[in-house]
Amino acid sequence: MIDFELSLELKNLQTRVRDFIANDIIPYEKDVRCERHGPTDELRLELVAKARAAGLLSAHMPVELGGLGLNHREKAIVFEEAGYSPLGPLAMNIGAPDEGNMHLLEVVANASQKERFLRRLASGEVRSCFAMTEPDGGAGSDPSMLKTSATQVGDQFRIDGVKWFITGAAGAQFCIIMAKHADGEHVGKASMFLSEMSAPGIRVERMMNTLDSLNPGGHCVVRIEGLLVNASDVLGELGQGFRYAQVRLAPARLTHCMRWLGAARRAHDVATRYACTRSGFGKKMIEHEGIGFMLADNEMDLHISRLSTWNCAWALDQPEASRAISSITKIIVSEAVWRVADRSVQILGGQGTTDETIVARIFADMRAFRIYDGPSEVHRWSVAKQLARNA
Repeated sequence: MIDFELSLELKNLQTRVRDFIANDIIPYEKDVRCERHGPTDELRLELVAKARAAGLLSAHMPVELGGLGLNHREKAIVFEEAGYSPLGPLAMNIGAPDEGNMHLLEVVANASQKERFLRRLASGEVRSCFAMTEPDGGAGSDPSMLKTSATQVGDQFRIDGVKWFITGAAGAQFCIIMAKHADGEHVGKASMFLSEMSAPGIRVERMMNTLDSLNPGGHCVVRIEGLLVNASDVLGELGQGFRYAQVRLAPARLTHCMRWLGAARRAHDVATRYACTRSGFGKKMIEHEGIGFMLADNEMDLHISRLSTWNCAWALDQPEASRAISSITKIIVSEAVWRVADRSVQILGGQGTTDETIVARIFADMRAFRIYDGPSEVHRWSVAKQLARNA
């Protein structure tokens, strides 16, 4: 039996985050610095300063790096509260891709790399990006199709390739690059490489126009030509890139669920308030079964999503956790919270399609969640393969 009861300490932390988001962050949602391709870095640093002053910055990081050292179960509570505003995870430095990159660096990086890259990322001083996904014919849901190459040149590696959908690349200070070895003893295997974005041979070619507008630096096409990376900037062991990708992606799928659960709850709250105050055909909207039933369905989807998220968080805190649990949770939560956002728009009617409320923005931002970090269909296929192996 899993104990979902929150400790008094965790309840107090939940309240602190909830109040911080309501009082310090939500007022910024109409700020002109929230642009088409995400908030500006000026706004990000202003929000980060507020989270730092509140003692809520990088809560998932160890205390020695300025965080609160939360485990997955504790993160589930804090990240949901942060996700109640699209700007919350950004302010608290727990949004994608930086949150996933911090986790990867904490687990895999050596002491020198942690000092050079992780410390300044955890402090909120800089942003980062993760370059794995490639255009058609390259790596996407199937990372084995990786085309970006790494060729050894003396004690360096030359990286060549094109990446796209690279979140936050514009304005990021450094990048974690996945590339496949073109020669040597690791030929055909992948490794991860750390590079400053200012290094010769790597450039942001363009921003892609996507539905969502959450992340500073947008989603970009990044061209890598003749980038030389020192052997000291190989992340972890050579040839272990695909394994490290799972080290990053499995928890990142879960933290996505945590944050989007908060956003879905916000959309539902807005829709509920509207239905309780708006009248039509002689009674409050919520008294009409068509509206009341949609809100009831929202409540059930939120409940299922929270239980799934907490269950996965509990499982990932165990050393023998199955990889399938994060795929199952990603499917359940991404599809359930999407239904919540969709119903909330429907309940608001025409107003739900405008920027008069936050719901339209949540709706647009959230649609990508069913695709990013693996579409539902790929995760279902992964679960089916696990079933076949265990049969």
